[in-house]
Amino acid sequence: MDRVNRILANEKYKMHLEKIRAAEENRLFCCHNMGHFLDVARIAMQLNWEEGLGISKELIYAAALLHDIGRHVQYGDGTPHEKASVDLAPEIMTECGFDEKEQEEILTAIGNHRNKKIAGEKNLSGIIYRADKLSRPCFSCKMEPECDWSKTKKNLYLEY
Repeated sequence: MDRVNRILANEKYKMHLEKIRAAEENRLFCCHNMGHFLDVARIAMQLNWEEGLGISKELIYAAALLHDIGRHVQYGDGTPHEKASVDLAPEIMTECGFDEKEQEEILTAIGNHRNKKIAGEKNLSGIIYRADKLSRPCFSCKMEPECDWSKTKKNLYLEY
C-alpha cells in the first residue's frame, strides 16, 4: 500500500481534498470526504473478495481515493466530476508511482463510476461503481426525507 499512502501524502491530492471540503462546508446532503473514499475502497475490497476477482488492493484503493477528486471542479464550473477527476488524477498517480497500464485501468474506473451500464462488470470499474452506490448510509441520514434520490437508489438497509 506504499503507493496508496503516497496518494494520501501527496500535496496536490490534499489540495483537492481541501477544495472539496470548502465547497461542501455547508452541504447538508452526502459529502465527498475521506470517510466516503474509504467506505468505497473497503466495500470494493469486499466485492473483489466475494466475486473472486483478484484485483490488486492498491488499484482498488487508488481508484476509490481518486474517484471524486474533481468534485470541487463540478461545483465551480459544472464539469461532471467524473470527467474532472479523470483529468486531475494522472498527475497524482504518476507522482505516486503508478505505471501507464495501472493508470489506464484506474482512470477507466473513475470515469465510469456513474455509468450504470458497467454496474455488473466483474472488473475494477464494476466494483468501484457498485461500491460507490452501496457506500451511502441513507438508513441513518437525518437528511434522507429531504433527499431527492429515489427510494430505489437509497440505501435504506445495511448491505455492506
